[in-house]
Amino acid sequence: MLGTAAAFALLWAMAFPAQAGVTGDPVSYEAASAQSWGAEETAATTEGSNDGAVVELTAEQQTLMDADARWSASARLYHAGGGGATGNDSLGCRPIAMRTVATDPRYIPRRTRMFIPETVGMRMADGTIHDGYWYASDTGGAIKGQKIDLYTGHGRGSMQQAMRLNMRTLTIVDAGRFDGCPPAWDAPRAPLMAASARTTGASN
Repeated sequence: MLGTAAAFALLWAMAFPAQAGVTGDPVSYEAASAQSWGAEETAATTEGSNDGAVVELTAEQQTLMDADARWSASARLYHAGGGGATGNDSLGCRPIAMRTVATDPRYIPRRTRMFIPETVGMRMADGTIHDGYWYASDTGGAIKGQKIDLYTGHGRGSMQQAMRLNMRTLTIVDAGRFDGCPPAWDAPRAPLMAASARTTGASN
């Protein structure tokens, strides 16, 4: 009769045949998301919140805060390294921590610039305050319909800053479209494309 450890190893090998042998090869986001790696289902926490701090909004942020949400979606978190996703996103871009979002493009089209009010003022690991802008530049096999995955950075610990958002339904305002790749935090934001460029169906 198999011991507990041996039985677990056998079940793991059957569930994740590509991981049965440790190869050290990177895992694509598509493969990782199909197995829900990096989507940590943990209890809500106040880590990463703004602790009640007052956030000074720009005119554009205030307009978006006051706007009606275009979508709502249940959020999960994913990260790079340590069994999480690696490599480029579905647009061929390097994922940007706390900017890149994986969506079902039939629900939220790729290249959508999103404004998520629940993330405004969120204090991140480096002390930066989140401005609420996210970019739909990734997809995943496990992301269907009203689900989004928020990319938090490298390593499981990077998820702690956003853990209060995990498994939570977030409201999403359409903030237009973006060209190229999601901007790094130290890069100026690309100009917002005209509202006429926004789409309601899947694109790219």
